Amino acid sequence: MDQNMRIMSEKPLNAETPNQHLRSWITANAVFYDRNQGAIMDQPVSLSEWELTIDGEVEKEVRFTFDQILRMPKTIVSNTLECSGNGRSLLKEKTTGNPWTIGGVGNAVWSGVWLKNLLEKAGLKKSAKHVAFEGLDKPLGSAGIKFIRSIPIEKAMTSTLLAYEMNGEPLPLKHGYPLRALALGWTGANCTKWLSRITVMERPYEGFFMDNVYRLFQKGEEPKTGTVVTAMNVKTIITQPLKDETLPAGPVTILGASYAGETDVVIVEVSVDNGKNWDPAEFIGPHEPFAWRQWQFVWNAKEKGDYTIMARSTDSEGRKQPMETVWNVLGYGNNGIQEHGVTVHIT
Repeated sequence: MDQNMRIMSEKPLNAETPNQHLRSWITANAVFYDRNQGAIMDQPVSLSEWELTIDGEVEKEVRFTFDQILRMPKTIVSNTLECSGNGRSLLKEKTTGNPWTIGGVGNAVWSGVWLKNLLEKAGLKKSAKHVAFEGLDKPLGSAGIKFIRSIPIEKAMTSTLLAYEMNGEPLPLKHGYPLRALALGWTGANCTKWLSRITVMERPYEGFFMDNVYRLFQKGEEPKTGTVVTAMNVKTIITQPLKDETLPAGPVTILGASYAGETDVVIVEVSVDNGKNWDPAEFIGPHEPFAWRQWQFVWNAKEKGDYTIMARSTDSEGRKQPMETVWNVLGYGNNGIQEHGVTVHIT
């Protein structure tokens, strides 16, 4: 592991990407954020022994070897992946969970096969409404609760990839080797790693990681009554300058990334006076579906003093970032403009 990674827990491994590695359109595999609920195996599974099973509400149970999957039509897509709790520690009112700042996100180019191609080989029954994913990882807790989550069949059949490569290399072990699910534009909680079984179901999977966590709920509410965390919010992060950085007067290049999950980011604006005035930023780099958009804004900092830099984005459906996010018990989906502001000192 890169020594610059900010490690929040060793077992399970949870670590966020340093800001400087978020300034590139592609986030390198070695510094891509780590989010785990269970233990990562010491050695990768043997490809000759691995197989993927699809069962449940299908016409026939099917099994695929890794070689069979490799021989299927290949798809290459870029996708920004974010931890549901990214930005949690920036909330004014504290929550439980790993104290992510902005580094629980990254963008990679993923290669694999469309999930729909495999589901079609199994044949879906009319009762097929949800798809549950199960990996090979082992639970760490004494309760032995496996990380199993499901997504609606519509998402499974339209924009869910089964990925075996990440940034042109075989999927790293810690990122799900040999195969992981990627519900494109949805949070990492919906993207099971070390995939071994897919079960088609009549209704959403019921279990701890579907009903007790990854739900938006308030104090006093039952978690299961909350909305399931799925698609990512429209959001902007500032990657340069760093928080509390001291800079000389003159031109200051402000860098950042904006993303909106399944929709496109169309406008990014920057304020250098704590939100009083806003100016358009310039998009730089590639523009791909499901991937973040890198941007820059050159600020001519003439006056000495302390400044709060903010950035906000608008997506293709007209969704705009809120000044402050709606708080929830587990701190999911923080996309507040103020909460992601950066204070700098100009000398």
